[in-house]
Amino acid sequence: MFIIIGYIIVIAATATAFTMAGGNVLLLWHNSEAIAIVGITCGMLLVSAPMDVLKRTMRAVFGVLKGAGPKRDDYLDLMKVLYEMFMLGRRNGLLALDEHVSAPESSSIFQNYPNFLADEEKVIFLCSALRPIIDGKIKPDQLEPLLKAEIDAKKNTAHGPINVLHLVGDSLPGIGIVAAVMGIILTMSVIDQGPAVIGYKISAALSGTFYGIFGAYGFVNPICNMIEFGNEAEENYYICMSRAIGAFARGLAPIMAVELARRSLEAGLVPNADDLENILKSSGGK
Repeated sequence: MFIIIGYIIVIAATATAFTMAGGNVLLLWHNSEAIAIVGITCGMLLVSAPMDVLKRTMRAVFGVLKGAGPKRDDYLDLMKVLYEMFMLGRRNGLLALDEHVSAPESSSIFQNYPNFLADEEKVIFLCSALRPIIDGKIKPDQLEPLLKAEIDAKKNTAHGPINVLHLVGDSLPGIGIVAAVMGIILTMSVIDQGPAVIGYKISAALSGTFYGIFGAYGFVNPICNMIEFGNEAEENYYICMSRAIGAFARGLAPIMAVELARRSLEAGLVPNADDLENILKSSGGK
């Protein structure tokens, strides 16, 4: 929501300033320059990145516009899921977790937290992290490096759209200049048609530079920065989960394993230790 508001402010401030200076905002729009910039940018994108990266870039942009990313309630759900799973494993043995890990969609624990269950990637991460513990195929001190490697892989994958958007943001001013130069070349071909025609052609050419700079610094670079913050939040979510699972694998009590995860998060995302303990103990894992 704030991103949309920010974009509206950028457009409104630009249009207002231009109007206050005596201009007509319609003078800023020239179809030929816009088509040149959009077309060159799209062609550049097709050359610069694999299709799967471009698809992830589109998903990342739409995700940020919709306000994607873990919120306070998402972390609370995670803490509750972890606590219930850990308590079940502590009471009934690790094999009791097998039915939940093998079929999370039918798990009585996961079904209590539909928002968590709906995020397939996070559910898979949790289940695949618990599976080696249940099977006894790995020592507790070997688990966290394994999870870190998986988180690093996710981080590298998530950075693809950032690289694409950085390229667009860095290139748009230059693409705007290319469009402007084409406009100047066209102007030179009609220089004998009088000041009115020449003035219109030059204004159209300059609008290309305007579109490139305005698009880069007003739209692409800010949303790229926001996606980076979102990626960091996603990474912290997985780190929080991995630390709790690693602590449980090492033998920490469920409440302490979740507390360790809580301490890895910034203040404001989760309650304080006492409040979280009360919330967890009043959940289904008590």
